[in-house]
Amino acid sequence: MLIDHDAMVLVADGRKLLFFRNKGDRAFPQLEAEEVRVQDNPPDRNQASDAPGRSFNSVGNHRSAMERVNFHDLEEQRFAAEAADLLKRRAFANDYEKLIIVAPPAALGEMRKHLHKVVQDRLVGEIAKDLTGHPVPEIEKLIAAI
Repeated sequence: MLIDHDAMVLVADGRKLLFFRNKGDRAFPQLEAEEVRVQDNPPDRNQASDAPGRSFNSVGNHRSAMERVNFHDLEEQRFAAEAADLLKRRAFANDYEKLIIVAPPAALGEMRKHLHKVVQDRLVGEIAKDLTGHPVPEIEKLIAAI
């Protein structure tokens, strides 16, 4: 995938997002970090305090268990929605004309649900991979190879 000069590249997962700008050209991308956000999201076992609740049926003495809430997953979904909101605000501020999003499939799917039309119109590529832990030169190579 070719990255145009001055294009925005968002590399994200459920708890970290990195905004890059291509200061190079299409043949030789040079990503520079503009913004980094990291959210503390401990495992679900450290966030949940109680077992799932139970409910009584309206007829009889039967009880049913309520579904367990995974707070870790909920926080990752909220973080993806926040990333989509940041993209919208930056698009309205005319901060970028072209956008590439790199995120794991689950995070990418969650972000898609929240992308504003203005952001969708500027989106030129999506890559369903987790590259948040990779060094910048490796991210450049991996994107260019796709």
